[in-house]
This record gives sequence, C-alpha cells and structure tokens, in this order.
Amino acid sequence: MRTALTLAFGLMAGAVQAQSQPRLPREQFDVIAPSDRVAGQRGSIEIIQRGCRIGPTRWARRRIVDIAAQEWGAFGFQTFDLRPTETRRLPDGIVADAVNPELMAPRTVRHSLRFGAWESERRMDQTIAGYWSSTPDGPDIVARQNRQWREGDGDVMWVEPWSAAFVSWVMCEAGLGDMGQFRRDIAHWRYVDQAIAARDGSISGSAYIARDVGEAELNPGDLLCNPRGGRNYRTLADRRVDQSEQAPLHCDIVVRVDATARTAAVIGGNVVNGVSLTVLPLVEGQEGRLRPLQPEDRPGSRVFFAHLSLQADPIEALALDSSAAIRALSAP
Repeated sequence: MRTALTLAFGLMAGAVQAQSQPRLPREQFDVIAPSDRVAGQRGSIEIIQRGCRIGPTRWARRRIVDIAAQEWGAFGFQTFDLRPTETRRLPDGIVADAVNPELMAPRTVRHSLRFGAWESERRMDQTIAGYWSSTPDGPDIVARQNRQWREGDGDVMWVEPWSAAFVSWVMCEAGLGDMGQFRRDIAHWRYVDQAIAARDGSISGSAYIARDVGEAELNPGDLLCNPRGGRNYRTLADRRVDQSEQAPLHCDIVVRVDATARTAAVIGGNVVNGVSLTVLPLVEGQEGRLRPLQPEDRPGSRVFFAHLSLQADPIEALALDSSAAIRALSAP
C-alpha cells in the first residue's frame, strides 16, 4: 500500500501526477463535501447548509484525520518539507581524501521544499465557501466576498484568510459540532483561548486542552499553533496575557507522527492558497517526548507556542497512511 508521504515524495520526483483527488462518495466515506454546503457561482454563492455533526469527543480523532486527508487530496496533495538536509563542506584549508573522510563537516542547507500542485483557487470557490459555512460569521464573509467579485474584475481571490474556517469545518464534520466542544470561528484565537480556558479549569467540556509544546505526547488529531502578525508568543503564558483579545494565529491538524524518522505531518488550510501538508522535523524534548523543531534548535524554524491535545484515546501514530483518501489511491 502506498503511504501518504511516499505519495508526496512521488509527486516531488514526478513519479506521481500532481492532480486533485476526487472526494469519496458519501456511501463510502460519510462526509458532506464543503462544496455541497453552498449553491451558486462567483458573485452569487449562497450557504445552504450550516448544520454540524454532534457526537462524543472520544469518537472524533479518526474522522479529523480522515477528513483533513481527503481535503489535502482535493487540493492536489500540495506538500512542504521543512526538514533540514545536509551537504558536505570541508573546513577551510582542509583537503579531502579517502583516508580522512571524517573531516567532512555537515552543514544544514535547506529550510523548505515544496512539491505537488493544484489547478486554481477559482476552481475551489465553492469548497472554500463551504468551509466558511461552518462558522457563525460565515454568511457575512461569503456575502462580502460576493460583493468583491461583483464589483471587481472577477479575478479577486478570497479577501479573508480561511485557515480557521478550514479547521472549523473539519471539526464540524468530525462530530465536534457543539460550540462547547469546539469554538468554530473565522479566527483561530477563539478556539485556542477555549482550549487554554479548559487547561486552566475555567470551563469544562472542551474537546481540546492547551499544552505548551513538548509538554504532552503529540498524536494525530491534535493541533499545533503558531503566532502570526508580529505576535511573539512562545508559550501559553504569553497568550494568557492577551487572552480574549483578537490575535493573528495559525493552527494545523496533526495527521501523522513518525517517531523513527522524527517527523510529524500536519495539514492546514490557506497554506499558499490551498489545503497543504507540511512535514515538520521533531526533536526530543522534556521527558523524552518528541516536539517540533523551534528557532532555538535551528534559526529560522517555525515558532509553535501551543499544542492543543484532543481529549480522546490515541489512534495509530501513522494514521494518515491508513486514511480513507490514501487507501483509495491504492485500490485496484
């Protein structure tokens, strides 16, 4: 069976054609496609379905991974590899020879590699509008976007960032439709603050509890969050200072944790205008738990300040590889 990352690296090497993967039929994978939650075309898109599934949190982890994986495929498996690679460079004045190969010094040279592709954001108008449908302010966002399309030249892309809407829609379809479980919103800070409040004991029933990065084991279905827009958050304590205040953040869904390779794969929305997978290098942190590489480990690394831990039993660490969308690629 083809694994998810084998597929992604096949895209990079040109061994697999980079194209959108059709979503599975509902009788095979019971998810309402985001594009089925809306009607109309650019300038007249209307939300027709706003309901969400509601179920116990303990059932959600598998569906979160499977739903995110299907959307990654719908956007053409766009992937970013943030692992460092090594090249070999000799110290100045040293001449290499076969007798002294240990003189070769490793040096990190790559920060990011992108591969995979999808055709155009325009083709995904209804999909992105469907993500917005899961949020309370979604109808207003879609109405504003319609006006932009009607009054512009018709090529205006989405004027509001939709990464939080993507996460909200995944949770909506995964069964976390009760706002007490997950605060679906057009901004990430709403549900991050909910998870922090759950951590601090001021609310109950939240599907996620916030941890500092490296404080708890990382599992598929969890969320990793980083600051944006100049916010210098490094820990939950930093966010607590601004809690309940608007802040630019971004969160990705963990879908795969490979302890042997020391990597985690995360899927997020509005990452270079698509639903994309990012491969993160992991390092050993406190009490031997793996955590994402941070700037103090390697300059230029992405800053993660929060790990939102889903309050459900873990599933297999390589869950992405057995997701419905990936298994469908290996079907005869």
